[in-house]
Amino acid sequence: AQLAESGGGLVQPGGSVRLSCVASGNDFKFYDMGWYRQAPGKQRDLVAAIDSSGNTVYADSVQGRFTISRDNAKNTVYLQMNSLKPEDTAVYYCNGPGSYSRATYYPHGSSWGQGTQVTVSS
Repeated sequence: AQLAESGGGLVQPGGSVRLSCVASGNDFKFYDMGWYRQAPGKQRDLVAAIDSSGNTVYADSVQGRFTISRDNAKNTVYLQMNSLKPEDTAVYYCNGPGSYSRATYYPHGSSWGQGTQVTVSS
């Protein structure tokens, strides 16, 4: 699938932003999808994932602040980010279709969006 993220930008600590990822293809409703982030000098880590049934999993660092959701009619997966902190600053990437099993998301190794920058700063 081809993936395109949008919605990043500069936001103040405590603020909110919603990221969107649009996927190509006609089988999106069957896709398990994930959001990752990568800060400078760090590895790319899973932020949240959602399976085709709507089951979700989150990194401990974002639990209770971020929400992943999907709209199959629009081939889109969202990441609502609230109560943002400076440590949330990173490039955010969409991934899919991966594999979601037992609250674990296994990314598709070569299916990534171009990324969208989120900077949390006053």
